[in-house]
Amino acid sequence: MAKKTGEKYQAIIEAAVKVIAENGYHNAQVTKIAREANVADGTIYLYFDSKEDILISLFHEKMGRFIQDSRERILKAQTASDKLRQLINNHFRHLSVNVEFAYVTQVELRQSNPKIRQGIRQSIKDYLRLIDEVVEFGIQEEVFRNDIPLFTIRKMVFGTLDESVTSWIMNDRKYDLLALADPIHSLFIGALSGANKHNT
Repeated sequence: MAKKTGEKYQAIIEAAVKVIAENGYHNAQVTKIAREANVADGTIYLYFDSKEDILISLFHEKMGRFIQDSRERILKAQTASDKLRQLINNHFRHLSVNVEFAYVTQVELRQSNPKIRQGIRQSIKDYLRLIDEVVEFGIQEEVFRNDIPLFTIRKMVFGTLDESVTSWIMNDRKYDLLALADPIHSLFIGALSGANKHNT
């Protein structure tokens, strides 16, 4: 199998996002992806074992870039509040300008089989770890409360962002997704900046 790099690999990834978004995963035949990528059908199998492998790979590829970009923006922010703001803004900004990928993540992956869900788990864990880092920074700086389990806060943050994007997609993107960033940030800060309770 060819190494998963290079122009053809990237062309197939981009084509797969477009074809899956337009047709749905189950109707996204490899032939359609090859045609969109302007490669021969057989070329697909030089890089991917199956259509499942294409979906898993495109998620890793796209999520990897997204997480890296988010991490860089968060590192530049000085305060816990600003780091959280960057996390929220980048989540919404990335998916609002990559609508086809947003459709794939919010709709098609929800309907995928257990093998695919298992395959994308590591990328999701990497993103959840980034959320943990932001929250832990706030706790260490004593501006976020420390009496709520990190697991609960992580689920609250990710769940809110994820559901916001899903609702935006399912409502045909009739409103500005980025307009939700400030009120959601305010909501999180209100919940997280309560009286800090130290265990004794």
